Amino acid sequence: MNGEKSISVKDKSSQSDLLKIEPFKKHIRVTKPHKHKKYFEIVFLSGGTGKHSIDHQTFNIKPPILFFIRREQVHHWQLQSEPEGYVLILKKEFFDQGNDAELSQLLSQLANLSCIALKEAKALEQLFKLLEGEFSQKSSFQKPIIEGLLKTIFAKVLTYPVSQPKGKTTNDTFQAYLEMLTATEDIKNQVAYYAEKLNTSPQNLSAICRKQTGQSASELLAEYIIKEAKRLLEYSSLSVASIGYQLDFKDPSHFIKFFKKHSQVTPKSYRQQLN
Repeated sequence: MNGEKSISVKDKSSQSDLLKIEPFKKHIRVTKPHKHKKYFEIVFLSGGTGKHSIDHQTFNIKPPILFFIRREQVHHWQLQSEPEGYVLILKKEFFDQGNDAELSQLLSQLANLSCIALKEAKALEQLFKLLEGEFSQKSSFQKPIIEGLLKTIFAKVLTYPVSQPKGKTTNDTFQAYLEMLTATEDIKNQVAYYAEKLNTSPQNLSAICRKQTGQSASELLAEYIIKEAKRLLEYSSLSVASIGYQLDFKDPSHFIKFFKKHSQVTPKSYRQQLN
């Protein structure tokens, strides 16, 4: 990306691994802002203190705690004491090659979260430990065992207060809409564009989104665009006009008005506040 500052792209996975789990490295204290292009990352910490920043949000680390880092999100650590926990890496291909549709549906309910503070997590910690053990075991039954453990972990996480209400299922069209917003590098500032791709009408897509989240399709799209805009303002040296064009605004003044409407400040003021 032209105008990108020194944001490194880290890849902790191998070419062949569609899933990877390992203990959180104890020597890690401070990392520079970086992102991951190829996978979704879940971090479970049972020990350690400090701060973790994801895009423009900073979270205090008070274990037990879970973090969810989507592809392309910029994040960095500022740890003050030795961390304890696990890092789970998941590639889209793992789910594409799987046979359990419910596993993907459970993940989609986690994908929009950033952080969950837990009151108690002994059972969850044990599940991560079991998953790590199975990952290191190469056998003909490895995949169904791992899928079963993942399903249990996701379902367990969704029982915590921050998650969606029990009994609420995720609509396939809604899930596909979220995946299109988070997976594409070419954002379109038009609900109609995504509705057409999903073989539905903008009105029906909006009704589906409202049923799932209480927000319309355009509100979800605006929320995502603002997050992307803030990320580019913070981590790139692109001009405000260039950021607007990149986010599918034909006129820079339209982008400025849109940003101010949703953030109460202009893009320029937002960037100045970061310094």
